[in-house]
Amino acid sequence: MRRSADEDVMDDGVRLKEIEQVLERLRELSADHVLLIEGKKDREALNTVGVRGDFFQIQSAGGPVKAVEYVAAHGGKAVILTDWDRKGGVIAGETVRLLIASDLECDSQVRADLARLCRHYIKDVEALDSLVARLAVSAGKLY
Repeated sequence: MRRSADEDVMDDGVRLKEIEQVLERLRELSADHVLLIEGKKDREALNTVGVRGDFFQIQSAGGPVKAVEYVAAHGGKAVILTDWDRKGGVIAGETVRLLIASDLECDSQVRADLARLCRHYIKDVEALDSLVARLAVSAGKLY
């Protein structure tokens, strides 16, 4: 996916503000959605940027089928937060397909927004906290 010209020239302060808006939306969703992540380091990075909730680690807990079973047993709503590399895309696609087939609610927009904003800098959720910190320093903000 090609980045737009606006994303190429977006300054660090604007990028940080947009990432913070996405993270705020994620914090709100985490109140009643299971957060589907790839691994432990993803959870640690999300906790560092203030995202807490019911996490399910797809990679170490049995894959997309087990993730869907977990979501079904824990409220029926999920947020897909796999990495935006090829492997993460495959996992996300399969998980979304299974969630929809099981008539469960899923949000993949947060992942898409983070990928759009962060792809130039990082490829995975586990580096999100360090990117936010780096952008904050560059923009002259304390984080």
